[in-house]
Amino acid sequence: MAHYLYERYREEVLPALLKEFDLGNPMQAPKVVKIIVNIGVGEALDNTKALDGAVEDIMTITGQRPVITKAKKSIANFKLREGRSIGAKVTLRGQRMWSFFDRLVNVALPRTRDFRGVSPNSFDGRGNYTLGVREQLIFPEINYDTIDKVRGFEVTIVTTAPNDEQGRRLLDLLGMPFRKGE
Repeated sequence: MAHYLYERYREEVLPALLKEFDLGNPMQAPKVVKIIVNIGVGEALDNTKALDGAVEDIMTITGQRPVITKAKKSIANFKLREGRSIGAKVTLRGQRMWSFFDRLVNVALPRTRDFRGVSPNSFDGRGNYTLGVREQLIFPEINYDTIDKVRGFEVTIVTTAPNDEQGRRLLDLLGMPFRKGE
């Protein structure tokens, strides 16, 4: 069963993008390829249990087991050694990706305190969008009483858009709540 957001992409967003950017082939239109949820746990250096909490949170939010990320370099100022576990990340594709995007845009973001929309300027120049989430509590799946600590994470939405303008329009049509006037 295809997710309703994917069906909306195919039936409404795709034709709008083809018309707006004057693309001849539907394969040229930008689409969402994957969503990466990344959580950095700096305190895992002192407290190994902190990483377990982060893994649990990310699993609850995405429904997928995360990969533990390790430090690539040793940095003395941060008391960091190469190879130490310092975070967790999940790459979502297909059904899970659409489901997560739907929950992020329609449920989680509106639950953020003083929410006025997300910055439309967080694109990387190649049509990919990264969004920082300050606390995992904005997701209804997270039970306030079971978490050990409020932690933030970042969500990167990877698209096939050749530039930021097309990437922004794609996410806008899919319902991403961008702030107006920026």
